[in-house]
Amino acid sequence: MKHATFRQLKVFESVARHLSYSRAAEELYLTQPAVSIQVRKLEEHAGHALFEQFGKKVYLTAAGAELLHISRTILQQFEAAEAAMARLKGVTGGKLNVGVISAGDYFFPRLLVEFLGRHQGVQLNFSVHNREGLLGHIADNLVDLAVMVRPPDDLDTINEPFAPHPYVVVAPPAHPLAARRGIALEEVMREPFIVRERGSDTWKSMQEGFGGDVSGLNVAMEIRSTETIKQAVMAGMGLSFLSAHTVTRELASRSLCVLDVQGLPLMLHWYVVHRCSKRLPPVAQAFREFLLGDGAALIGQAVPFAVPSRQEEAPVSA
Repeated sequence: MKHATFRQLKVFESVARHLSYSRAAEELYLTQPAVSIQVRKLEEHAGHALFEQFGKKVYLTAAGAELLHISRTILQQFEAAEAAMARLKGVTGGKLNVGVISAGDYFFPRLLVEFLGRHQGVQLNFSVHNREGLLGHIADNLVDLAVMVRPPDDLDTINEPFAPHPYVVVAPPAHPLAARRGIALEEVMREPFIVRERGSDTWKSMQEGFGGDVSGLNVAMEIRSTETIKQAVMAGMGLSFLSAHTVTRELASRSLCVLDVQGLPLMLHWYVVHRCSKRLPPVAQAFREFLLGDGAALIGQAVPFAVPSRQEEAPVSA
């Protein structure tokens, strides 16, 4: 193993995390053949096969599982060294390593542009995930900061709210319920619904907004893409429960409308999250303070939505 390279370990760790050569290639901005070559070279150095494939599924071998644990330790040491050097640079010249759930990509780039404009020379490593993927990045120490709606309750994290995040039921403007006021939740749930996948942040929020029980919900379709869901709702295929931040353009153009449902909107919050034991480099600390100080106002400008006055403060948890 003495001839193995950092690049080979990094490629191997990505393939092992995704159990997919193609997803690793996408993450690392490499071609799939280039990923395969790096893994094959590492296997030659190790003297063992690190993966085995049955059909289209990739699995770690016993040797691969052992090397994955060691590789992550090595990669984390490199990251620690990089962070230590970044701390010596301060904010300018530092590297901001941040991840966000998919609903955030409707406004988060604007926040990044504003922050980068205030701090010239900052390098950016920015990634978008579903909740499960982002939690994995936090657990594996692959991000310094994470921006999400539902912080983890099984990790040692500090979770700080910085902006409101409303969820609403949307419909096409011509829907019979569009002109109604104070619609009962039970009546809405009988309508055909187009929903995000089970386990997603939006699905969990819908469960909360609908009183914790969605067994009576009339699910017409389950789709992983918010953009596709919006198109389906505009086409009259059903209603949907979505983050208000994802539909502001459609509301402005009147291609969608928000139904006036009793008990809604569901008012949640955006949180900035990091591990309790994480020693944040200056650039990450500066971005955290930027979100806590200016995040709510900037999100309000990017994706305006009338927040009800009954909004409550969200707790900070550690």
